[in-house]
Amino acid sequence: MNSDQIEGKWKKIKGQFKQKYGKLTDDDVTYSEGKFDEMLGNLQEKTGRSKEQLKDEIDKM
Repeated sequence: MNSDQIEGKWKKIKGQFKQKYGKLTDDDVTYSEGKFDEMLGNLQEKTGRSKEQLKDEIDKM
């Protein structure tokens, strides 16, 4: 799945991510156009998972 597909899908699954990782805030899961990698970096820092692990998890949701 490429980043454009992930970005589109993200709108549907960010609530699921917030439930799974309770320490995430709205700011952590807010996507700004062109800053998807930055958002993944923030999620990586908060969850302790790699960007690839997060992308795989998003892909499976």
